[in-house]
Amino acid sequence: MDASQDNVFKVGDKAVYPAQGVAEVISIDEKDIAGSRQMFYVLRILDTDRKIMVPVVNATAVGLRQVISEAEIREIFDILQERTIAIDTQTWNRRYRGFMDKIKTGSIYDVAEVLRDLYRLKANKQLSFGERRMLDTARSLIVKEISVAREKTEEDVKDEIEAIFFSN
Repeated sequence: MDASQDNVFKVGDKAVYPAQGVAEVISIDEKDIAGSRQMFYVLRILDTDRKIMVPVVNATAVGLRQVISEAEIREIFDILQERTIAIDTQTWNRRYRGFMDKIKTGSIYDVAEVLRDLYRLKANKQLSFGERRMLDTARSLIVKEISVAREKTEEDVKDEIEAIFFSN
């Protein structure tokens, strides 16, 4: 078997798709693409109800991964509580591109850094429209995944995250 087989999902499993968030595997279909048969995960993004098809053999390559564990959630909270971040003097559009690149990696830790950095920046100056949207996106990705992982409401998780920034 190839390396992607260590990340096998079943129908009903929750998975995380980079920059889209938590999805549910609603089926595993076999399709004929360019003369070769391939298996696809059919995912429904929980936030948007959007459907995405991911080739099973490429699942790891595109960044499809399991929902985070409690230990990983604690690491995320450590990242969010980090206070010694460098003050960014780049222009907002260069900063925006850097943040977007981090969100696209699919790493929950990168998304947590974006959320933390934008919250810290917001405390010192007004965010651009794009940065405000990115803050909302990063918050939404983290809140959704932690709420699914902990089986808590999104509101409870959001309150827990907000408390970190108000206490610092």
